[in-house]
Amino acid sequence: MKTADFDFELPSELIALRPAAQRDGSRLLVLHRTGGLEHRYFRDIGDYIGSGDMLVLNDTKVLPVRLIGTKPSGGKADIILVREEPDGGWEVLCRGRYEGLVKLRNGITAELSFSASETPGKGIKRHLVFRSSLSANINDILELCGSMPLPPYIKRRPDGEDLDRYQTVYAERPGSIADTTAGLHFYDQIIRRLTDKGVIIRKITLHVGPGTFIPVTAEHADEHKMQAEFFEIAASLKEEIAAVKRMGKRVIMTGTTATRALEGCLSGRYDRSASVREGSFSGQTDIFIRPGHTFLAADALITNFHLPRSTPLMLASAFCSLEKLMAAYREAIARDYRFFSYGDAMLIL
Repeated sequence: MKTADFDFELPSELIALRPAAQRDGSRLLVLHRTGGLEHRYFRDIGDYIGSGDMLVLNDTKVLPVRLIGTKPSGGKADIILVREEPDGGWEVLCRGRYEGLVKLRNGITAELSFSASETPGKGIKRHLVFRSSLSANINDILELCGSMPLPPYIKRRPDGEDLDRYQTVYAERPGSIADTTAGLHFYDQIIRRLTDKGVIIRKITLHVGPGTFIPVTAEHADEHKMQAEFFEIAASLKEEIAAVKRMGKRVIMTGTTATRALEGCLSGRYDRSASVREGSFSGQTDIFIRPGHTFLAADALITNFHLPRSTPLMLASAFCSLEKLMAAYREAIARDYRFFSYGDAMLIL
């Protein structure tokens, strides 16, 4: 399919710049693959998940990896740490052509430089090196200097509200540079009510990196290459899923990241060279789910409204068909649903 097939026009005022006042106060568009739409609120999610169903959550935790600093010229440098490199530097996302020192908060400085393989201005730089007595302790640096890495379409500085709301209530394992936004609508009481109802809650991990949100620029979607991201899944989950399906119950996935982790594991599409804890499957998966994919686990999908030409949009369209998804998006736009990370939710059944 052509990447242009996954394009759509969105009025800028429908991009959510702040979360809903209450996590479960977001709207919920229910898309039935057999036909039909319903307009609900996320607090109604329990009406669609029954006893014996399994709800799968991604328990990754977003780190405050956004560093906003000042160049010697007085200009601003906006940096997101991606991963530590063997030489002690960091791979980072940062626009522009600047190389040199950046002054961060609390007296900490860093130095930006391009690697030989990078082209200036393309958004990715390598070898950011901290110049501080704290350089051996990244957690201290992030506590002193870091902010939550809000997406670039949220055109404001991150603040204290984002420390709480750009994080799921069940986040446990630090490692992501962007949030698993479908999970932002849950809060503890919803999860407790589902558990009391007999819903099986299971957590898996996929640490969100650039692979999730780098836009597809190839003319044909099949030509896009996903960057690998780390996942970990309990080995027992495979049999639990099989047991749920034998009972005629469903596996409901929360978010495209959890879906990619589980589908990558079940299909064997991952690099097994990563360290594995006893009783779990883990590794780096670069699975790219798009129309034509046969889902091995997911029977329903909770997700947000995604960016045009994005890999999460392609995954959602693989689950329900591009035609049905685009029709649902047109309906959402007509009814002023809020889009993207802090926006409203969809449930695809």
